[in-house]
Amino acid sequence: MEIYLMAELPSNVILADQFAPMIDGFSIGSNDLTQLVLGLDRDSSLVAHLYDERNCAVKSMIKMLIATAKKHKTKVGNLWSGTFGFSGFLPIPD
Repeated sequence: MEIYLMAELPSNVILADQFAPMIDGFSIGSNDLTQLVLGLDRDSSLVAHLYDERNCAVKSMIKMLIATAKKHKTKVGNLWSGTFGFSGFLPIPD
């Protein structure tokens, strides 16, 4: 059995370097990560218009996680392919 850490919480991304040796991979929950990074309730009509996975803070968190996963040669994937479907969302170097 493989063990994957959900990277939905900003703290899991920040501490990914410590988690990586103990797991087989990371799974990015971009909907929840976006909501928690931005401090917004995506279901609230008052602030839902501000919810955007392309926000620089969200992209920085995802880039940070990918860099950490690469450093540890750990798998990383995204639960919701919509985020990475945005044109030019996140160019990832080899």
